[in-house]
Amino acid sequence: MTTSSNSSGTKNVKTIAAILLTGAFMAILNQTLLATALPHIMHDFGISADLGQWVNSVFMLVNGVMIPITAFLIEKFTTRRLFFTAMGLFALGTLICALAPTYGLLIGGRVTQAAGAGIMMPLMQTVLLLVFPIERRGFAMGMVGLVIAFAPAIGPTLSGYLVQDFHWSILFWIIFPLAVLNMIVAYWTLKNVSFARNPKLDILSVMLSTLGFGGLLYGFSFAGTYGWTDVHVILPMIIGLITLGLFVWRQLILPQPILEVRVFKYGVFTIATVIGMIIFMSMIGSQTILPIYMQDMNDFTALETGLMLLPGAVAMGLMSPITGRIFDKFGARKLAILGLFTVSVTTFMFTQLTAETSFAYLAIVNTFRMFGMAFVMMPVTTAAINSLPNVLIPHGTAMNNTVRQVAGSIGTAALVTVMSSMALAPEQAPNMDEAMVHGVNMSFWLATILTFIGFILSFFVPKGKGTPPDTINEPKAMDEKNNNEARPQEG
Repeated sequence: MTTSSNSSGTKNVKTIAAILLTGAFMAILNQTLLATALPHIMHDFGISADLGQWVNSVFMLVNGVMIPITAFLIEKFTTRRLFFTAMGLFALGTLICALAPTYGLLIGGRVTQAAGAGIMMPLMQTVLLLVFPIERRGFAMGMVGLVIAFAPAIGPTLSGYLVQDFHWSILFWIIFPLAVLNMIVAYWTLKNVSFARNPKLDILSVMLSTLGFGGLLYGFSFAGTYGWTDVHVILPMIIGLITLGLFVWRQLILPQPILEVRVFKYGVFTIATVIGMIIFMSMIGSQTILPIYMQDMNDFTALETGLMLLPGAVAMGLMSPITGRIFDKFGARKLAILGLFTVSVTTFMFTQLTAETSFAYLAIVNTFRMFGMAFVMMPVTTAAINSLPNVLIPHGTAMNNTVRQVAGSIGTAALVTVMSSMALAPEQAPNMDEAMVHGVNMSFWLATILTFIGFILSFFVPKGKGTPPDTINEPKAMDEKNNNEARPQEG
C-alpha cells in the first residue's frame, strides 16, 4: 500500500472512508428497516407472523454466514472489485424487494441484499484500518461505531413514519438510488488499498463455515421463540457445533485457511474480543427485551418504545468518534473499565422494573447504558485488531464480526428464555403484568452478571493502543513464505 503525506493523500483517505461508511450504513440500516413494516407486508401477502418474521431473520442469517468468508475474499480480490460486488448485490437485492410481487421474491431479494451486506462490514473495517495509521485507528473505528449504533436505531423509526402514508416498498425505493449513487462516486474515487495474497478457495471450508455458523445462528435465533428443547433449535445447533468444530480443525491444517483461527493466539485480541461479545450480547438482547416489556407489560405504544430507545442510540453514535479520539491518546483499558462499570450499574437498574415504571426512568437509564457501551465497543475492537500484524487484519475483522453476530443471537435467545421461564405463576403476583415483569427483571439479572464479568476482564486489557507484534511472533500458519506472498494491490 502506497501512503502519501500530502493533502491529496489525506483527501483520498477521507473520500474512501466516506464511501465505505455510507455503504455500510445502508447495509446495517436494512437489518431493522422492516421492523415496523412487517404487519403491512403480512397483510399484503396474506402470511402469518411466523412466516413474516423471516424477512428480518433471513437477512441476519445470510449476513452472518457471509462474514466468515470475507477474509478470503478480501485477500483474493481487489478492494474495488469486492466493493462493487458487495454493493452491486445489495443494490440488486434492494431492487428485487422493491418490485417483489410475491413473498418468495421478497425473501429472495433479502437474501441477495444480505449477501452484499455481509461483505461490506468487514471490508469497511479492514480498509479503514489499513488506510489510517495506527495512531489514528481509534478515530476511524469510532466512525464505524457511529454507523453500528445509529443505523439500526433509526430503522424502525424511519419505517414507522413512512409506512403510515406510503406502501412499504417505499423503504426500498429510497435505499436503491442511494446505493447506486454510492457506486457511481466509488467508481471515480475508490482506490485499491488492501493486500492480495491470492489464497486458494477451499470449497469444503466454505461448506463447513456455512453449516457451522448458519446452524448456530439459526438455532439461537429461534431458541427464544420455540424454547431450547424444540427440534427446530436443537437440530441446527447440533449440526452447527459439529460442523464448526470440523471447520476449525480444517483451518488449522490448511496452509492457507479461509479464516485464520490462530488470531486467538494473540492474548490482547482474545480478551478484547470476549469483552466485545459480552457487550454485544447485552446490547442486542436488551433491545429485544425492552420493547416487549414496554408494549406488553407497561402499556406503551410502538412509537413511544422507539422514542425511548432513540436517545440511547444517538448518545452511543455521537460518543463513538469521541471515544475513538480518546483511544488514540490513551488506549482502551481506562475506557473499557469506565464503560463496563457504567453498563453494569445501569443494567442492574433495569432489574428493578415494575408494571408502572415511568418512560423517563427507562429513557434515562437506557441512554446512560448506551453511553457506557460507546466507551467499550469500538475501543476494545480497535485494540484487538491493533494487536495483529497487517497481514492478519482481514482475518481479525472477519472473526471479530462473526463472533459478535453469534454473541448477539446467543444473548437474545438467553435473555428471552430467562424472561419467559422465570415469569411468576399467577398466584404469586398481584396481576399478570407483574408476573411477566418478574421474568424481565430476571433476564436483566443475567445481563448484569455478564456485564460484570466483562468489567472484571477489562482490568486485563493492556495499557496503550495495542501494538502489532513483530512478524517473528506471528502464528506458524503465517510463515515467511506466506508473508512474502502478501503484496499491496495495485491501483
